[in-house]
Amino acid sequence: MSYKPWKPLLLTVLTVGAGATAATAQNIATAQKAIELGRYNEARAALRGNSSPEANFELGRLYQMRDLPDSASYFFNRAAGPTPFGQVAEGRALLAKGRASEADAKFSAAAAATKNKDPKVLTMIAQAYGEYDGKSLDITKPLTYVKTAEVLSKGKDDPALMVARGDIYLHSDAGGGEAMSSYDRAIAANPNYTEAYYKRGVLNVRSKNGAGAQENFNKAIALNSGYAPAYLDMATMYASASQYDKALAAFQQYTNVAEKSPSTTEKYAAFLYLSKKYPEALAQANEALAKEPNNPTMNRIKATSLYETGDYAGAATAMDQFMKVVPADKILVDDYSYQSKILLKNGRNDEALSVLQKAIAGTTDPAKKADLQNDLASVYLAKKDYPAAIRIYKSKGNLDLADQFRIGSAYSGNKQYTQADSVYNIITTAKPTYAPAYQARAQANFRLDPDSKKGLAKPYYEKYIELTSADPTKYRSGLIEANNYLGYYNLQKGDKLAATPYYQKILEMDPTNADATNAMKIIKGVPAKTTTTKKTTTTVKKK
Repeated sequence: MSYKPWKPLLLTVLTVGAGATAATAQNIATAQKAIELGRYNEARAALRGNSSPEANFELGRLYQMRDLPDSASYFFNRAAGPTPFGQVAEGRALLAKGRASEADAKFSAAAAATKNKDPKVLTMIAQAYGEYDGKSLDITKPLTYVKTAEVLSKGKDDPALMVARGDIYLHSDAGGGEAMSSYDRAIAANPNYTEAYYKRGVLNVRSKNGAGAQENFNKAIALNSGYAPAYLDMATMYASASQYDKALAAFQQYTNVAEKSPSTTEKYAAFLYLSKKYPEALAQANEALAKEPNNPTMNRIKATSLYETGDYAGAATAMDQFMKVVPADKILVDDYSYQSKILLKNGRNDEALSVLQKAIAGTTDPAKKADLQNDLASVYLAKKDYPAAIRIYKSKGNLDLADQFRIGSAYSGNKQYTQADSVYNIITTAKPTYAPAYQARAQANFRLDPDSKKGLAKPYYEKYIELTSADPTKYRSGLIEANNYLGYYNLQKGDKLAATPYYQKILEMDPTNADATNAMKIIKGVPAKTTTTKKTTTTVKKK
């Protein structure tokens, strides 16, 4: 399943054997409810000191929810025995370990022991398959147990069975329709069946129906304001849609009702990071690492948050630690990208180069390889190895506008100004309101005409001013540059009247600007300390 739903809660009667005491039954019910709500510590507390098969069965489920298959199998085996209940437990122990065919045999034995006439056992088997986390599952056999249980119910749907049926169908790529139908049937049987609304919301997310997901999650919350999984999945949905403010708000609601645990702290750090609240994310990551120092995800967030907050030395130390603790198969392309950026900020250019070359060689995904190539070219630019950067960009083939801007910068760095001008022309033609491209093109043309006799840069600086003058604060540096050029262009032609407004505009933005001050003295006939210098440029970076 690409989007794993929260695991279902079955009625206590399904898993409490005939010999269980009333106290045991109550503890099991408490644990089951806590498991459904993701309150695993609370569930363990309810089961503490209870060695009954039923308690071990729920502990098996708990560890399966936490993606700890070895522990899950251990506790399911402790619940195993010759009864149908024990055989289902043994089947779940095998299924947790991925031994599906052996598990099938145990489930068949459990059903046969009741002559396929006990809907409770059949529903337990259906739940086992629904909660299975393996990569693939042939749903044919599991559905036979569901169908048999349905026949026994004589047309009256059991909500627990319907939820299990829906979860089984979610193991099939084309099973979304039947899964939704199953959850609908659970709600029709019991309109207050919270879990079914939640599961519908999860399925809505999977089918990219955000409005439907929100409606169903809200319904689950209306029925149970403490239904933490609904808040968590709503937050995840918003994050997937890059609506990080909404995601963070939903997650904060989740933390209000979820149990305080290292897992909650880790999730909170992740949501803060996605919301670009790096100092807050760093604080949560450090809190999690104090209890679990080798947690790869928290070490990742720590390193990247330190980078984003400008602590490059701290980021380097944290990134080294992350690379020590993360399994090799869990390293992401973004990890190499951040590692190279951190190394660059610490002046370790050759190490950054080595990291990216190794990453590119081991990456087959075209999009990820393209991202890494951009980072590699940035390293070459930092090393002022412009020909190497140009080769990287050319090797990518069809360049998007961002790549065009980068290769234009590389051409300028390599003093290939005619080629740079051609590239910037492509950008301004495709995106005629993109101001940085006009500034970059003006700079390339100034280099082709350093005495400004031909005025090659003039039309591009004029266009830049047209596009940016409405926001002089944001574009202050570029506007000073453009006005300085145009002022000098006119002044060296002897047209003081035309030059004046440009220098006046500079002095409005920067009253102490030396070039403009000296130019205005020349215009007014006052001897200046130095003659007006030629207009100079600072290479523009992509914004």
